[in-house]
Amino acid sequence: VQLQASGGGLVQPGGSLSVSCVVSGRLIRINDMGWYRQAPGKQRELVASITSGGNSNYADSVKGRFTISRDNAKKTVYLQMNALKAEDTAVYYCKADVNSYNSVGEMEAGYYWGQGTQVTVSS
Repeated sequence: VQLQASGGGLVQPGGSLSVSCVVSGRLIRINDMGWYRQAPGKQRELVASITSGGNSNYADSVKGRFTISRDNAKKTVYLQMNALKAEDTAVYYCKADVNSYNSVGEMEAGYYWGQGTQVTVSS
């Protein structure tokens, strides 16, 4: 199972940016998906998560500004970030809780991380 994140970049305060993450592999089912972030010198924290049924959850710091969504057919999770602030600057990581087949065809469950994408909010 692999997660490939894309998007991110540099944006001015108040601007918008989006990131996406596609899951690949010998998948059976993708359960919860989410976005986390880690700023320099800080612990990784949950930004937003979404269930397979579309129920979402957000950190208080991003409520009303960020929107998480997913396209199950495309095996992709998105994070739309609006009204960005300097304190949103971090490396953003996607995570997926997955049921899949291993190399010998056995079903297994686990969670996987993407490689991270940098989001920088600065004037």
